[in-house]
Amino acid sequence: MRIGIDARFYGPTRTGPGRYTQKLVDYLQEIDDKNEYVIFLRKDNWDEFQPKNSRFKKVMADYRWYSLSEQLCMPWKIRQEKVDLMHFPHFNIPIFYGGKFVVTIHDLIITHFPTRRATKLGPVLYKAKQTGYRIVIWMAAKRAKRIITVSQFSKQEIVKHFKVKDEKVVVTYEACDAPRQGEGNFSEIAERYNITKPFLLYVGNTYPHKNLERLVIAFKKLREEEKVDVQLVLVGKRDYFSERLESSVKEQGIANNVIFTGFIKDSELPLFYRSAMLYVFPSSIEGFGLPPLEAMSYDLPVLSSNAPCMPEILGDAAKYFHPDEISDIVQVLKEAILNKQLQEDLRAKGREHIKQYSWKRMVEKTYSIYLKELS
Repeated sequence: MRIGIDARFYGPTRTGPGRYTQKLVDYLQEIDDKNEYVIFLRKDNWDEFQPKNSRFKKVMADYRWYSLSEQLCMPWKIRQEKVDLMHFPHFNIPIFYGGKFVVTIHDLIITHFPTRRATKLGPVLYKAKQTGYRIVIWMAAKRAKRIITVSQFSKQEIVKHFKVKDEKVVVTYEACDAPRQGEGNFSEIAERYNITKPFLLYVGNTYPHKNLERLVIAFKKLREEEKVDVQLVLVGKRDYFSERLESSVKEQGIANNVIFTGFIKDSELPLFYRSAMLYVFPSSIEGFGLPPLEAMSYDLPVLSSNAPCMPEILGDAAKYFHPDEISDIVQVLKEAILNKQLQEDLRAKGREHIKQYSWKRMVEKTYSIYLKELS
């Protein structure tokens, strides 16, 4: 059989779907020696994927995500390759594709944050964009032979929102990579970014649902009212949302202690995990929440919001706070900073907790879905 995978997101440093797609394709090469695969890529990630299995073929599909060319040209490109089953690892399916497919819907965050604060577009374009997204994700859910998602929380949301049968949605948990040593010396990095004190770490984007605005307010109270002398380091590429947050930080007069690094090279990121005091994950909602697991793999104590689906994913290996309660965030931060025994307990629990997650198991379960739909 011939299986197609839309791997235009492929790449470990791109997005959550990018990491997911990379692991999917890479591990499929290890476990499947029977089927043929067509891997659709863009120019900018064409060289990132080098097949190690002769049954895997690369095909150029240089259409931007969420674009008109994606909708109009991708179906034609897929039909040319005569695939028996297509896997779209994100909800952005071409609605004119009529073949058999499975889709991965990581979360329904787009339905929870339909506000103008979640974009830099004007009101007319924003409304058009949101309408387009809703149509595409609705078509994906309704027409897919099977929906894959990454947590029980996301599954419940998908079943309820799209009114699909429970058995149509399958959960395949993601995983974190093995920790790496990292390149360079953190003292040089610290000097570059003016990191001069013990610091709390956050790694990820600054979209509104990440709840960083409340984290910053809580951090200011922690320093000024609780007299806890630490810094907050926010690692992630610069964009409209990070610039907006950085402006807010400057207005609050705490720019010296809230550090925006911008994009960090993959080789340097482990040094941040290894040097931080605590990892903080304040999201209001998530589909899975991979960064806290990565932090645990580096023996870093994790503080997380108790919003869905974090307790499902992190279990008792994290200390939780309510994402909407500034005072609760402050108290949990303070306790974790001052209580060394709590830090050690979280480290120990984190080391054990991450063992239950495996990229290979995720891909094996996905592969079994392929076989069921092809039988």
